[in-house]
Amino acid sequence: MDDTKKIAKTTRWYRKIHRWIASILFVFFFFMGMTGFLLGWKKNSNGYLLARSHKGTSTDLAKWMSFDSLHAVAVKALHDSVSTSLSPKVERIDARPDKGMVKFVFADHYWAIQLDASNGKILHLERRRADFIENLHDGSYLDKLMGIDGQIKLGYTSIMGLSLLMLTITGFWLWYNPKRIRKKKKETAY
Repeated sequence: MDDTKKIAKTTRWYRKIHRWIASILFVFFFFMGMTGFLLGWKKNSNGYLLARSHKGTSTDLAKWMSFDSLHAVAVKALHDSVSTSLSPKVERIDARPDKGMVKFVFADHYWAIQLDASNGKILHLERRRADFIENLHDGSYLDKLMGIDGQIKLGYTSIMGLSLLMLTITGFWLWYNPKRIRKKKKETAY
């Protein structure tokens, strides 16, 4: 078998792999593309996907209230403003000394509260849409839904990452091999 036929045969093999992966995972790639697009724009969504960080009255840490006092204020605000049935469990506390603000991000739902760290005043109550989109994007939403600790996310991101890598590799050869075949045909024509 000459070189041109070998290249054509491997190109058909690459096309088959490329088509197979793309066909099976089309919906997932579309979903990841859309959520990735939204995540890329989250800081430019005028606060819809990601709220801006508000400023408190003092950046002096000595004037700040204790975290347990601020937590009590945040939970009360959450229950008064959204629903008493929401869990007060905190996923993280973002302290922003340069802004005089503390943000409580809750673990079991997509709500957060920004408080003035020195007086506990509510600066902003936010729906964490970007966190929800990120959890959809990386598959961790299913882990949360099923109470699993990261196995679905790990499997999903591994499959999608390896598939994207394979599509890139096979796509390159689908682009490059016809150029090689044309070059070889020109060489043999002389």
